[in-house]
Amino acid sequence: MASSDKKHILAIGAHAGDQELTAGATIAKYTMEGHKATLLHLTPGEKGHPRLTPDEYRKQKIEEAYQSAEILGADVRFLDYKDAELPVTEAIKLEVADIIRELKPDILITHWKNSIHKDHANTHLIVQDARFYAGLKTIERPLPHHYAGQLYYSENWEDMDDFVPEVFIDIPEDAYETWVKSLSVYAFARGETYGFPYIDYYKALTVVRGAPVYFKRAQGFMVPRGGLNKRLAYF
Repeated sequence: MASSDKKHILAIGAHAGDQELTAGATIAKYTMEGHKATLLHLTPGEKGHPRLTPDEYRKQKIEEAYQSAEILGADVRFLDYKDAELPVTEAIKLEVADIIRELKPDILITHWKNSIHKDHANTHLIVQDARFYAGLKTIERPLPHHYAGQLYYSENWEDMDDFVPEVFIDIPEDAYETWVKSLSVYAFARGETYGFPYIDYYKALTVVRGAPVYFKRAQGFMVPRGGLNKRLAYF
C-alpha cells in the first residue's frame, strides 16, 4: 500500500472503552491493512466500578486502554478530565482541535448526540466544534489548520435515541477476532463491574448490522445531517 493511500482514524470517546466497543472492529480492520488509528479518551471512565475507588479504577482503566489499543494496533491518548464531570468549554474544544491539527486524521469517529450519559452527549458537542476549529485557518494555534474530511458516529447502546445507522462497514474474520480480544482486557466489558454483557451485546450487534446488507458482520455508523444507506467495505 502506498503511503498516499493510507488513512488515519481518530476515534474520540468520552471514556476508555467507548470507541473500542463501538468502532474497534473497524479500527482493527484498518490497522491490519496498514492504516493508522488513534484512540483519544477524554476521561478514563474511572467512576464506573462499584468496588474500586475512582483513583484505583482510573489506574486500571488506563492500563486496560493501553493494552486494548496495542491489540488493535492503535495509538492511545488521554485528556485530563473526570468521569461524569466532562465539561463543554472552549478550552477543551481547543485541546481536541490541537490534537486534530497534530495528528491530521482523515476520519473522525465519535459519539452520537443523543445519549443517556451526559459525557457522551458532551463529547459529541466537543468534537463537532473541535473539528471546525481545527480546520479553520483563521483560528491561530501552535500548529497549522487541518480539516478532517470524514466524520462518523458510532453505535453505543447508551446513545440510541434517534440513532439510525447509515454506513455499514464489513468486518472480516481476522479483524473480528482481534477486536474481541481487545475488548476482553477491559473488566467492565467482561461484565465484572455492573454485570452488563458488553462483549456479547456488541458481538451480536455486528450480526444484526451485517445481515440486512448481506455482510456476515458489520459495524454501523451515522453521518452528519443524515445520509444514504451504504454497504461499504471501507469508509
